[in-house]
Amino acid sequence: MLDKVVIANRGEIALRILRACRELGIKTVAVHSTADASLMHVRLADESVCIGPPSALESYLNIPAIIAAAEVTDAVAIHPGYGFLAESADFAEQVERSGFEFIGPTAAAIRLMGDKVSAIAAMKKAGVPCVPGSDGALGTDEKTNLAIGKRIAYPVIIKASGGGGGRGMRVVHHEKDLIDSIALTKAEAKAAFNNDVVYMEKFLTTPRHVEIQIMADKHGNAIYLGERDCSMQRRHQKVVEEAPAPGMTEEKRRFIGERCVQACIDMGYRGAGTFEFLYEKGEFYFIEMNTRVQVEHPVSELITGVDIIKEQLRVAEGQPLSYRQEDIQIRGHSIECRINAEDPVTFIPSPGTITRYHAPGGPGVRWDSHIYSGYKVPPYYDSMIGKLITYGETREVAMARMQMALDEVVIDGIKTNIELQRRIMADENFQKGGTNIHYLEHKLELEAQ
Repeated sequence: MLDKVVIANRGEIALRILRACRELGIKTVAVHSTADASLMHVRLADESVCIGPPSALESYLNIPAIIAAAEVTDAVAIHPGYGFLAESADFAEQVERSGFEFIGPTAAAIRLMGDKVSAIAAMKKAGVPCVPGSDGALGTDEKTNLAIGKRIAYPVIIKASGGGGGRGMRVVHHEKDLIDSIALTKAEAKAAFNNDVVYMEKFLTTPRHVEIQIMADKHGNAIYLGERDCSMQRRHQKVVEEAPAPGMTEEKRRFIGERCVQACIDMGYRGAGTFEFLYEKGEFYFIEMNTRVQVEHPVSELITGVDIIKEQLRVAEGQPLSYRQEDIQIRGHSIECRINAEDPVTFIPSPGTITRYHAPGGPGVRWDSHIYSGYKVPPYYDSMIGKLITYGETREVAMARMQMALDEVVIDGIKTNIELQRRIMADENFQKGGTNIHYLEHKLELEAQ
């Protein structure tokens, strides 16, 4: 049994994990940097251990310090949350070699999905649809690469195999630019990821971003929990997420969900994971798999009734999944707005002290956040300070509740993107549903003119 778990993260996800552990009667250990000693989950945890100075490299990315914290507190498992070390195969491997349970997939599965070339190969084998592309890494022969570009048809996109988060990619619109673009992307990939392997794909011009949430256990069982639409993005970073995806049919949901489940079974996957797709003209195209819990997992929880974090903990204990596929029913609609400590126009981070704070409430409103009045938002980490999630019997009800909740929340002393989220909720095209991944970027460009 998992009688004590180290939470190897910070902020709202650390508090979310702590609450799930408490519900299951599991004791918690909060590890934190010196800058995060006053975090809410640190105050609430059964034990806490300082693992280093503010720099993430010396604290939340410090593998020996985190494992040492588990050793000195007699913990039995480590939950990585998302970000930081959550998708580090080396971390997962070292955790288990040290005798602790890693609450996530195996190191082998993380490595397989962390390399985009091997991930695409695994997806094709499982019957998951992929974007037309080079079917592997690009070599050095220019004629071959030009022939691949011609076969795929322009525009194409060059992607770093070890990339992610919108980094390590370059769109090429004309054949004359292809060879130089490949060379530039390889150089950038080497510098950023110490891996210069790149591949080529068809660049879809107006796709949506739709992803499938899965859960798998150690006994060969896997299920999908419907889909999320995360198309409202800025610079490849998600701003608003919702579930289910507007206009998605049960037939298409089942088609893609069953293939994702098969892929999980084939690779012996365990825990929570997300298959991300570009979705255009009714067709899915695999992008990547995130081998961890997602920031936007609450919208899937609200439409299915499944507590994803608690399922992660049960799977790590060796229990079978609490649900079968036939138990999963999609009911209602949920929307999540990421609330960031940043200027709503320039998007420059806005650390500082929160002088006045009021959390939103009411029917169908969920507020996942670690902040409180007097909390000092540090300048060292990601700017997200909360997630505002609403649920309604219909998408219209969920949107109306989100508009009310955004008007209710008060966070003074720092700048936030709440006003941007209000504008998105009031946007006529968002209200219709089905906007593509470029829509918000274009909207912001027009507003800035």
